[in-house]
Amino acid sequence: MSRSLIPAQRRERIQEYLAIHRIARIDELCALLNASEATVRRDLEWLEAEGVLERTRGGAILNQRLITEPEYLQRLQRHPEEKRAIGALAASLIEDGDIVFINSGTTTAQVLYHIRPNAGIVVFTNNLRAVLESGNGGCELYVLGGEYQPVSKSSAGRFAIENVRQVYADKAIIGVDGISLKHGCTVPTNAEAEVVRTMIERTKGEIIVVADHSKWGVVSNFQVATVDEIDVLVTDDKFDSIASEELSAHSVNVRMAMPALQRSP
Repeated sequence: MSRSLIPAQRRERIQEYLAIHRIARIDELCALLNASEATVRRDLEWLEAEGVLERTRGGAILNQRLITEPEYLQRLQRHPEEKRAIGALAASLIEDGDIVFINSGTTTAQVLYHIRPNAGIVVFTNNLRAVLESGNGGCELYVLGGEYQPVSKSSAGRFAIENVRQVYADKAIIGVDGISLKHGCTVPTNAEAEVVRTMIERTKGEIIVVADHSKWGVVSNFQVATVDEIDVLVTDDKFDSIASEELSAHSVNVRMAMPALQRSP
């Protein structure tokens, strides 16, 4: 690689690298471009200003936009083993007697499926499909009323929010469509965002976000929490190690679940 690359060429190659790998480290880009760390950092600053990427402490991550809300069945088919493992680990963080908010989504559905019985746990949720499929008689389950959201199979709107405002929860377990250091936790619709933000406001204890590794660096339309408002992130073992370190620096406890297919016999 020649040092004669002009800035536009360097930036194009950085974008090509990110399109393939999603995450780039400073040392990798220095080797790719045969450029100094200072030069690479200036290129990353320029690309961040253009909205192409988000800089991190060790490099950069591709700025992926999620404009529309995926259908529930589409979500269900993405990383199912990781979601099951995340759900089981997150459910284990619920203590006996806890009152818990759980929002919509396929990962939070797995949390509901894995709640242990006979522990005096009370759940308030707008995750309608999960309620119908869970068959979980082990917890006291309250379904939030409101306007039916056919894409996410959930309830939202004024009635759902008013239901949430009548409760103080010990924990909130929140599924999101995107998470990044700069933009925090985001979801595609304002209806869901309003419900989630109210859940967070009415939670006395931990805010636990559940998200598989593919959600890192994704930015959706509506923010529900900044990174600094999260206490715990439950993800899978494919989550980027640099991202984990950066979240830990923001006092986020990153817990990684290992899917059953990857566990040693």
